[in-house]
Amino acid sequence: MRRVKAGEVDCFEPIVETYKKQIYIYCCRMLGCKQDAQDAVQDIFIKAFTKLHLYEAKVSFSSWLYKIAYHHCLNLIRKRRVRLRVSRLMKPAGHADSVEQTLERRWFSEPLEYAMNKLSVEERNLLVLRVFEDKPFSEIAQILDKNLSAVKKKYARMKQKVIKLMEEKGGTELCEITDSRTKIEY
Repeated sequence: MRRVKAGEVDCFEPIVETYKKQIYIYCCRMLGCKQDAQDAVQDIFIKAFTKLHLYEAKVSFSSWLYKIAYHHCLNLIRKRRVRLRVSRLMKPAGHADSVEQTLERRWFSEPLEYAMNKLSVEERNLLVLRVFEDKPFSEIAQILDKNLSAVKKKYARMKQKVIKLMEEKGGTELCEITDSRTKIEY
């Protein structure tokens, strides 16, 4: 990072190679769309490169990058909600989803997808970072700019909410979300 900050821009390429898959998977889970995630990854790395002067080694580069990714995804989700509201007003009745939209919807099991859609963006981010990305609470706290105990409490509440939502939708279907420390099971 010091070399890139010193002007050796070619040194940024190995950084991108190291983190691009992780950031892509994170964006897929946050945005629920592979194409949007691919576009987001490019934008996130461009933002990281242009804002590199703001990075301080007090926090890990990974946490700093995930924070950029979180805020970028949050902005995209907000824009998507506005477009969705407008398109609902304009869309004729009887519209069928494309094959791609149907496949994207099946990215997760139905009960989990249902629960994820009912979570706030912040709750979804917490779930993705903890369960799917297996980030420790300390790093999540850095990414979210929250204190550690607040993140742990919010996670515990969110976990119960996900279980309740999955039960609401799941019937007898078995669905499991696991991280190395926690298991959400229905």
